[in-house]
Amino acid sequence: MFRWLATLVLLIPGSLLAQHADRLPAYLLQVPASVAVILVAETDTSILHRFQAAADGSAHHDERYMSIGQNGVGKQRPWDRRTPLGIYFVNERLDTSKLNEKYGPMAFPLDYPNIWDRLNRRAGDGIWIHGVSSHGGRRPPLDTDGCIALSNDELLQLEDQLVPLVTPVIITRQVRWLNSEQIAATRAELAAVLDLWTDSNRSSDLHQYLSLYADDFEYRGMDRGRWAAYRLQVMSGITIQEFELQDVLLLAHPEDSGLYLSRFRQEIDDGERTIITTKRLYWRRMADGGLKIVAEDNG
Repeated sequence: MFRWLATLVLLIPGSLLAQHADRLPAYLLQVPASVAVILVAETDTSILHRFQAAADGSAHHDERYMSIGQNGVGKQRPWDRRTPLGIYFVNERLDTSKLNEKYGPMAFPLDYPNIWDRLNRRAGDGIWIHGVSSHGGRRPPLDTDGCIALSNDELLQLEDQLVPLVTPVIITRQVRWLNSEQIAATRAELAAVLDLWTDSNRSSDLHQYLSLYADDFEYRGMDRGRWAAYRLQVMSGITIQEFELQDVLLLAHPEDSGLYLSRFRQEIDDGERTIITTKRLYWRRMADGGLKIVAEDNG
């Protein structure tokens, strides 16, 4: 079980966060060694938490002030000036030298809207982590068009740690904390169903594979029935020699209770070539307590 490489489980020493001495952010179930920094934006307190993984499995934690959207959180549509809630990733580093000075020295666009946002009919774009005008001073807590704004000094300190297509940014109203035993139990449960998904791909077991997908699953405009026919065609047309997952990241969604994200690098060897894809699977806890996939995407 859990046959994955280069994984690291974050443990936060109590001395770093006295008020949560034996507790961890509920969202960080498993973090691979390839992800050095995780940001958790706590919008109710205007605090951006940074968790930095160490080789021994611990994590350094610090905090910085941030501003968010003028109209608060819960982005639904373009120009509503709200900051989205959910799990996102840094997309790129953007040179802001030719943009309005309010963005500061640089910006890091996030991948809003992701597939979960789109399935929930949330729209808009242009959600960044950026700086502030050099003459603007400290911005109020609610002061952006939906972005996360940091002081320029703080942004410059984070510059080398925000890695495009790697660094997660979790945006939530209030950080929820759990003890390590609670997190370990959820991690083991999610890891077990991901192992089943991996085994069904490796063995081309379509029955087991489809059993892991919810009835309301959708993929690129296809309902579950059309998608199942498509997957049957794909799986019957390929002979898999090797099917491996690496850099497995497991996160709990901060706002949708019972929703989890597994993101990993998938390597398929069909004997002639190796296909490498970064994949996301969104798992939802069903009425019977089990976990099934409700959304899937690459990237």
